[in-house]
Amino acid sequence: MEKARIGIIGGSGLYEMEGLKNRKEISVETPYGSPSDAFLIGDLGGVSIAFLARHGRGHRILPSELNFRGNIWAFKKLGVERIIAVSAVGSLKLEHHPLDIVMPDQFFDRTRGRVSTFFGRGLVAHIPFADPICPEMIQKVAAAADRVGISVKKGGIYLCMEGPAFSTKAESHVYRSWGMDVIGMTNLQEAKLAREAEICYATLAMITDYDCWHAEEESVTVEMLLSNLHKNAENAQKIIREAMNSLSESVSCTCQSTLKTSILTDLKTVPSDTITDLEPILKKYL
Repeated sequence: MEKARIGIIGGSGLYEMEGLKNRKEISVETPYGSPSDAFLIGDLGGVSIAFLARHGRGHRILPSELNFRGNIWAFKKLGVERIIAVSAVGSLKLEHHPLDIVMPDQFFDRTRGRVSTFFGRGLVAHIPFADPICPEMIQKVAAAADRVGISVKKGGIYLCMEGPAFSTKAESHVYRSWGMDVIGMTNLQEAKLAREAEICYATLAMITDYDCWHAEEESVTVEMLLSNLHKNAENAQKIIREAMNSLSESVSCTCQSTLKTSILTDLKTVPSDTITDLEPILKKYL
């Protein structure tokens, strides 16, 4: 199977990665079903990458329908060590303007019953998730943005809502009162599963609108979201291309040793089917 070091998840409006050389399209079978789409594998700035359209090309999959486990498991199987996720979000603070880019370092979960763990079926693990985003990746990606002259705001809270409907005004005002920065529908589950899979993870949150709380701005619409995201897609790709070399350097964070102190079950007692399914994730501990 083809291998890649860096994973890129393209959100709404970002279904391709420009500048990808020696590209191949491959499908990955997982124990959890098919990922969102085939992966595009290739070289970006001399670094092997795997690109996945989160919602599938043509945008066919709702946030609550996403096979988060299948997507992250497939990245792990491909050898990916770090994932950059590009996502459309709404702003919950006046200082975060449409077309701004934020790299949140915290999440708040408002989803309902989404599967967001690989564990169970005879294997218990509790990962540390106080700091859900790889701090090293935030620094490297933000530095890359600075080098190409694009402003990125470091830090903030991403509220992950269920969707697919956008917020009511009442909800939006409550989230603002809680101090949330941006609102989206996908990244929390990705971040949790990436941490369990010992993959570094960071988000480029592309602000498209002011949700629906701003009295002087139009409430978010799909047309508004896509228009602004397309404008930001070029900047996102510039940042990612510039970040490739630094992201391919050796890792000094703790993301890739998370399971060393997180697994409670004696692996010798875990059912063989569970071990087989999780082999890409557990292999260094077997």
